[in-house]
Amino acid sequence: MKIRVYYEDTDCGNVVYYANYLKYMERSRTELMREHGIHLADLHREGYLFAVVHADIRYRASARYDDVLTVESEVSEMTSVSIVFRTTIHNEHGTLLVVGDVKLACINSKGRACRLPAMIKAHLGS
Repeated sequence: MKIRVYYEDTDCGNVVYYANYLKYMERSRTELMREHGIHLADLHREGYLFAVVHADIRYRASARYDDVLTVESEVSEMTSVSIVFRTTIHNEHGTLLVVGDVKLACINSKGRACRLPAMIKAHLGS
């Protein structure tokens, strides 16, 4: 997916504020799921929620105001109760800016771990 960097995304040096990459990663993995017919709002209504339990981000170069970024996510690991998304972010020149892994645990409405819905494994599993 493409994301343009707006002024609100940057710090006082017109560089993307580090925490905003997490937002870009969230959007990318949500869109990946949507592309595979998985809608988080539907899963929430069914009682499935997802909690970030680990994030590992490696910053390699900075994005700046008005850059157009390419943000791509893929599933790198899946267990019966969790899923890890690997996300890469490049600028319009193809420079790798960020690589990140985010692990989500499937939980119920009481905050307890539960099995991933079968449809997630069917659509995103290997």
